Order: sequence, then C-alpha cells, then structure tokens
Amino acid sequence: MPDGQLAPNTARPLDPIDSAILRLLRLDGRASVRAIAEQVHISRANAYARINRLVEDGVVRGFTARVDHERAGQGASAYITLKIVQNSWRTVRSQLEQLPGAAHIALVSGDFDVLLLVHTADNRELRELVLTRIQAMPEVLSTRTLLVFEETDLLPEP
Repeated sequence: MPDGQLAPNTARPLDPIDSAILRLLRLDGRASVRAIAEQVHISRANAYARINRLVEDGVVRGFTARVDHERAGQGASAYITLKIVQNSWRTVRSQLEQLPGAAHIALVSGDFDVLLLVHTADNRELRELVLTRIQAMPEVLSTRTLLVFEETDLLPEP
C-alpha cells in the first residue's frame, strides 16, 4: 500500500482526537478545518492532515446533507424486507440501488435477507415501487412492507 494507506477492509484504530473530529463532522460535514481544529485543540495543519487521512483510509466515506424527507416531497417512508434467492445478493443489490427513493440497503440475518429503506412521495408511489418494481425482480421471493409513522434522527441538531 502506498505511503502507509490501509489495505481494503482494514480497521483503523482511532485515537480520541480522530473520534472527536468524526463526531464534529457527523454534526456538520461543512464545518471548516479551522473550526474543527479549534474545537479539538490541535493546529489547523494537524486537523487538515487527520481529516485527509480519515478520508483516504475510507473511515470517512463522504459528506452528505441531512434531509427532511417530508419537506422534500417524500412524505411516505417504509422499511421493506425481502427474502431473496440464495447467492443473488449482488444482483439484487445492484437492482435496488437503482430504485427511486432507495435510501439504505442491508444484507441481514434472520427471517429475511435484505432490509431496504425507501422514501416516496406518497403511499401510491410506494405501492407501485413494491408491486411493480421490487416484486417483479426474479430473485425476490417475497417482501414485507413496514410503514414508518415517525422517525427520529439520532444525531443532535447542529
């Protein structure tokens, strides 16, 4: 690996400063390097180097916006569980990634194989997504849809 970069899927032990930087970035991914450096009591150059290292090592996978889905016109949310044909995970995942409103996909253990979180404009759009897109996939054996009535973001507001 070049210049001390980690091999793929290698865990990186985080020291308390790295952990503090990650907490701050989770609260506000647009925080300036200067502001982060001041809050964790290190130099700007050190903060910049640490953030770059966290990104290069894959600890930080990217920066995103926290969206209020109702205000964004996606008033219906649901978790959809899927039972799939054995050994079809990669195929199913690539198809689910293309679905409009797909927000999170996980391969899980238990009574079903895949957990999918989706956001749609309304229940009619959700119904169409489940019945005409997901259940039409040959690798999907069955689905169960769990409507989200209310959700809470566990990250504190900045």
